[in-house]
Amino acid sequence: MPEEKKPDFKNDPLFQEVLREGLAIQHRFSAAPVYAKTGKGYLKSEGVEELKRLKEAARQPK
Repeated sequence: MPEEKKPDFKNDPLFQEVLREGLAIQHRFSAAPVYAKTGKGYLKSEGVEELKRLKEAARQPK
């Protein structure tokens, strides 16, 4: 049986962008006390100021 070729994500720009975004918000994820059993948790809010910043950034032309 031939060896399965593993994908090389090192040079994949889309993967790198998704990885950066995931790492940037990782601190906001909080597991419920029984996370290992239920797979449930929640995302902590960064508040209204963060929403205002994101809204303003979305208005800016790229």
